[in-house]
Amino acid sequence: MTVRKVVKYGTPSLREKSKEVHKISKKVQILIDDLYDTMYATNGVGLAAPQIGENLRIFVIDTGIDAKSMNPITFINPKIIKKEGAVNSYEGCLSFPEAYSNVRRYSYVKVKALDIKGRPFIIEAKDGSLLARAIQHEFDHLDGVLFIDHCRNRFETDKILADKGLSPTDPNYLLDEKELEEEIQKLPPVEEKKVD
Repeated sequence: MTVRKVVKYGTPSLREKSKEVHKISKKVQILIDDLYDTMYATNGVGLAAPQIGENLRIFVIDTGIDAKSMNPITFINPKIIKKEGAVNSYEGCLSFPEAYSNVRRYSYVKVKALDIKGRPFIIEAKDGSLLARAIQHEFDHLDGVLFIDHCRNRFETDKILADKGLSPTDPNYLLDEKELEEEIQKLPPVEEKKVD
C-alpha cells in the first residue's frame, strides 16, 4: 500500500505503551500492509506499529533471506507466554539508522497472538534464532522498550550512538538483567548475526 516514514530514536511515541487492537478493521489491515511495505522497502527483518507513529499492539516479521524464502508473520496483541535461556544478540533498529550493539535476549520464546484475520495462533522460536530475537525486539516496541535498553555494555553502546549522531542511552530505561548476563557469560563465543 504505502511506504511510511520510520520514526527515529528520540521521538516520544517510541517510549509510549501501545494500545490493544479491539477490532481488525479495514484501517488496521491497511496499517499492516503499510508495515510490510515499509519493512521491505527499508530492508528490515521486523517492524512494529509504533515505529511508523501508530501506537497499536501490532508488529510484522519476515526472517526470509530472499523472495523464495519469504515468511511474513503478523502479530496482533501478542503475549509472550514463555521465555528461557539466554543469547547475545547483535542488533540494530530501523529507528536507529546504522547503529548496532550487543544486547541480551532470551534464546527461546513462545508467543500467542492474532493473525491478520483475527485468528489466534501460537509460535515458538528456539535456539537464539533470528526469529526468536526479532520477536523480542519487536514486542519490546509495543511497551516503549528499545533494544539499547538491553545493552550489555552501556559505554560501548553510547559511543556507537554518538558516532551515528544519536543521543546516549537513558539510565532510567536501562534494564537490570543480571541473570541473563550471567547466562550469556557462560556461553561459548559465536559469530554475530544482525537483527534490524
